[in-house]
Amino acid sequence: MLNFSFSLGVAVSSLLICIANLIYTFIQKRTDKLQNRFFIAILLILLINSMTSIISSIFSDGLHSATNSLFFVQISRYIYFATHTALCPLFFYYVSNVSFVSTRLANRKMFLLSLPFFFTELLAITNPVTNFVWRIDENREFHREWGEFLIYLAALFYYVLSFVVLGRSWKVISKKRRTALVFFFIMTAIGVIIQLLNKDLKIEVLAEAIGFTGVMMSVENEDDRIDIGMGFYNRTALNLDFTSCLWNDRKLHIILIRIHNYDLVNRLVGTGENNAVADVLSGYLTSIVKRYYIYVPEKDSFVLTIYDEPEAKVFALADEIAGRFEELWDYGEYSIQLNATVVVADIPSQIKKTSELFYMIDSPIPENEGKTVLKGDDLSFIMRRQSIEDALSRGFAENSYEVYYQPTYHINGKLHGAEALIRMHDKKLGNLFPDEFIPIAEQNGLVDDIDEFVLEEVCRLLATGVPQKYGIDNINVNLSVLQCMRPGFVESIKGIVSRYNIDRRQINFEITESIAADDYDTLSKVIRKLKREGFLFSMDDYGTGYSNVSAVFSLNLDVVKIDKSLLWGAEKSKLGMVILENTIRMIRQMDKKILVEGVETEEQIRLLEKLKVDYLQGFYFSRPIPKNAFLEHITQKDAFVRK
Repeated sequence: MLNFSFSLGVAVSSLLICIANLIYTFIQKRTDKLQNRFFIAILLILLINSMTSIISSIFSDGLHSATNSLFFVQISRYIYFATHTALCPLFFYYVSNVSFVSTRLANRKMFLLSLPFFFTELLAITNPVTNFVWRIDENREFHREWGEFLIYLAALFYYVLSFVVLGRSWKVISKKRRTALVFFFIMTAIGVIIQLLNKDLKIEVLAEAIGFTGVMMSVENEDDRIDIGMGFYNRTALNLDFTSCLWNDRKLHIILIRIHNYDLVNRLVGTGENNAVADVLSGYLTSIVKRYYIYVPEKDSFVLTIYDEPEAKVFALADEIAGRFEELWDYGEYSIQLNATVVVADIPSQIKKTSELFYMIDSPIPENEGKTVLKGDDLSFIMRRQSIEDALSRGFAENSYEVYYQPTYHINGKLHGAEALIRMHDKKLGNLFPDEFIPIAEQNGLVDDIDEFVLEEVCRLLATGVPQKYGIDNINVNLSVLQCMRPGFVESIKGIVSRYNIDRRQINFEITESIAADDYDTLSKVIRKLKREGFLFSMDDYGTGYSNVSAVFSLNLDVVKIDKSLLWGAEKSKLGMVILENTIRMIRQMDKKILVEGVETEEQIRLLEKLKVDYLQGFYFSRPIPKNAFLEHITQKDAFVRK
């Protein structure tokens, strides 16, 4: 039999672990959520159990000689059972809160699930009178009674129930949290089984304390969920929590606050080491809702989650917030104006998917006649997104996609090539343009299929030989940055083109200036590989981004397409003309071909002739047109004759 020093050492170890965990929890100030309170309650129970184990170890050693030893042992065991009986039920409540399952359970269902806890706790509390759980006989021997079996059975019930809750929420709990909770399950099971097999080996509390240390480090420690600069929950936390709410049918309201002049304000009053806007808003926002209901998915956006409040009260709160933003904010020696729009959405009637929430957060706020609070029908743009997602998912099955072509011309009017442009003709929504559906396709993963469809259609057209016969040198195909970054992208492109056995110089891939600026190194590698295979590359929409010029031209492009805004600006002002002239001069000095978009008048052509650009594209020659209309257009002898 193990002597008392072993049991005492185990109990002291458990006590020290619990004290350290409690101190760390309070230092981190993670005490305000219901989840935190359950965690602290469990730690306190383990701490009390450790102390009672210490007392039992000390006095059990002198059980037959010390006068008061029996009294202290009985008191310590009574406190142990009265508190430890609550451990597994509290852990079930804790897991339910972490996974948001508790919000799914109606009050009546939760009450029924709590009945075993109430009954076994009553058994433990009344044991001095009933001796239903344990007793000490006249020879001072400890005996387990049938009540202890029921306590263990109830504990097993809540243990299994916690595991079921974790399993049901497996997909919406982060990997780190799942691992920590599973670790606790395993440690608890090991401790209970060993102590059941050998009652003298009292390591159950130690195993639970160790297991809960893992929970504290991975679940209660929310550093990975906190935006350090803002002090509120970050985008990852919002994604996980919102997904959990949807998974568990949790109803709530979202209030999105979008700051439109964030960058300007932060540059004016920020120090570079702090976030001025967050500092300004922090006190106000936490006066409205609890800290743990505030998220910052983007630096200029704040999301408040409102639970269990009537819609009228939420709308009133949104109006109050919007009214506050009409006033000045004090920040040190500054009085600043924050321009904001407030958006109110009901979950799940208006937002049914996490992707819809982030679409609302990330998309430009549509103009609504100067409204500062958007709600109800104002959120139709989110419903529109859902309709477009549905259209995208059925697009290929219903042959909704079609490639249009807009011809390009040499400066002398001779046919040069064309740009392939995707269009969508949905049976329910009608005609859709890329500006609307491509960003959504990029988010839901369909953009690769769309880009490959366009390339296939272009290759199929070039394989007929008809475009080349009438003067088409190459056809431009747009590439999305997501497609370029995809593993195996170059091999996929080569495979598609090889199937049609066409000259690779007849394919000119277009990338936009803003896309190229995102990752020059990766894009440069992709471009070099494809150019070695014979493909051409163009820079689209040049003049609309803010790229480093030398970096843009280090991409070894064949053609630079100047955005129409530079051409139209040159007609409106002397400054616009200077910008266009110098842009063309710079590109020419870098030995790149120049194509100007947006050509609509004879006067613009004469201007571009003087500036000696290479190619032209615009409505003056043709709008984007379907394949058959395009073929008919290029076969006309006077297609390139000026009007």
